[in-house]
Amino acid sequence: MSTLRLDNVGFTYQKGMPDEKVAVSGVSLTFDEGDFIGIIGHTGSGKSTLIQMLNGLLRPTTGHVYIDGDDIWDDRSKLREKRFKVGLVLQYPEYQLFEETVRKDIAFGPRNLGLSEEEIQSRVEEAAHYLRIPEKLLDRSPFDISGGEKRRAAIAGVLAMRPEVLVLDEPTAGLDPRGRRDILDVIRNYHENEKKTVILVSHSMDDVARYAGKVLVMNAGGVFFYDRVDEVFKHALELRETGLNIPTVTDILLTLRERGMDVDTDIYTPSGAAETITGYFRGEESK
Repeated sequence: MSTLRLDNVGFTYQKGMPDEKVAVSGVSLTFDEGDFIGIIGHTGSGKSTLIQMLNGLLRPTTGHVYIDGDDIWDDRSKLREKRFKVGLVLQYPEYQLFEETVRKDIAFGPRNLGLSEEEIQSRVEEAAHYLRIPEKLLDRSPFDISGGEKRRAAIAGVLAMRPEVLVLDEPTAGLDPRGRRDILDVIRNYHENEKKTVILVSHSMDDVARYAGKVLVMNAGGVFFYDRVDEVFKHALELRETGLNIPTVTDILLTLRERGMDVDTDIYTPSGAAETITGYFRGEESK
């Protein structure tokens, strides 16, 4: 497995031009092997720019990105090899489907790795299994299947390359609640079984609270918080005061406390909320 480390990383669009814009500035952190990290922040906070630097799609204007201790830009001849270690699923990945069949689309990445045909098909079947793509769909055109199935096929194409780090930029964008839950359950299942590092960019604090182990909160191109989920959401008031969403459960508990109920607000799960609210009313009854 691989460790990603960012050392004082920054990126400026249109650098040196009158309309230059600093998107990321002074980011230093480490994504450890096997972690499931959620990245959250306002639109324009630098999330998408940051993740595009993780596998070399964008070269930092300042600082360095290291994978397994090596700066990915030190040797341009090895950049392609390092990129294969970090699989990046961009928003609406189904727009990148282009092959005649779903099977061929999933196989495209592994084929570029120079693998044998037997290994390629093995990886296609493995990725299809993870994404719950039925065998009967593999030989259909990717343009003749549903939107949710297209999304699964596109993600399967990245998984088939077996990256050490899987990065997903809003993988549930545009999906209905059931579709969102299904995709996120698939990603969690992959993380738990393969023990790979997963980095999930999301606007949904509830999804991050439910699936991630750590949270990176970005604000104005920098790191606002980076810690375990429970530690970050202890700062719910600070997050809310900056205009960031917080988990629905935490928001409800904060509102109850503001209205005079002595409930624990360092909670982000429904079961925890039920326990603290029940405890409050039991205490009222015993008075």
